[in-house]
Amino acid sequence: MSDFKIEARNRQYHGFSGNEESWEGPYMFVVGTDPQYGMIDTMAGKKDIGWDQEVELTRKAIEAVNAMTPRPKFFVVCGDLVQCTPGEYLRDEQEADFITEFSKLNSEIPLVLVSGNHDVGRIPDAASIACYTERFGDDYYSFWAGGVRFLVLNTQLYDNDSKAKEIRAQHDEWLLKELETMKTSGCKHAVVFQHIPWFLQKPDEEKVYFNIEKEFRLQMLEKFNDAGVKVVFSGHQHQNDGGFYKGLEQVVTSAMGWQQRATDTPGIRIVKVKEEGITHQYYEMDDIPTTIDLKE
Repeated sequence: MSDFKIEARNRQYHGFSGNEESWEGPYMFVVGTDPQYGMIDTMAGKKDIGWDQEVELTRKAIEAVNAMTPRPKFFVVCGDLVQCTPGEYLRDEQEADFITEFSKLNSEIPLVLVSGNHDVGRIPDAASIACYTERFGDDYYSFWAGGVRFLVLNTQLYDNDSKAKEIRAQHDEWLLKELETMKTSGCKHAVVFQHIPWFLQKPDEEKVYFNIEKEFRLQMLEKFNDAGVKVVFSGHQHQNDGGFYKGLEQVVTSAMGWQQRATDTPGIRIVKVKEEGITHQYYEMDDIPTTIDLKE
């Protein structure tokens, strides 16, 4: 576990060396989400919960990412790292195995973590958020990478803040300041990582378990678009989905572990960042390419 570093502190990510504010050409990064150690057995109704299948899937992903040329700028996991919520039986064991496996990521590929509902709890409070941040770093923060501005949000505060009103207020104040600063930052692109998607297919769709409340959603999408955010990457749904709000794309990436649909397969998404825009493609674990053409 000695290679696992907590890089998100004081609302900043410290995993990069050198100045990342300048655009120096195209690059790529990797998005995974919902490895959720223990979910496969839980959803199968097993009494004795293990997570060997999730560990094996993680190993496939990390082996492929470590072998990639060019090397990814970073690997982001968009929430639900483990199945057990703070304080639940097996939480510590699941976290320890997550850390063990992700410690095998090439040390030159920073690991960016996003908190999900299982990570900070369905109804988060100061204690449940602290349980996550002590092990994995801040639950929301910002950073530069290759001339692009990135924001990481804690969307569980949008789902239920009944026990975290003050924390939610601090989160929202920080976010609005970040969006305002983004307008004059000179960033090549702006990207957001969060667990719960704003929407699954259409910006004005009705509220369901897998998206964010409609009225607030539309308010924030307008603020994001106004600030120049180009893409929001999310997980949570355990299947691939997404759509557009004006100039902003919402990308929902399926899980590294358990799948919502029996026809789907665990995988990761490769994102190419070019001067003219951002493109991406989802790959099943057995089909992840190790040579990435940034010109395509």
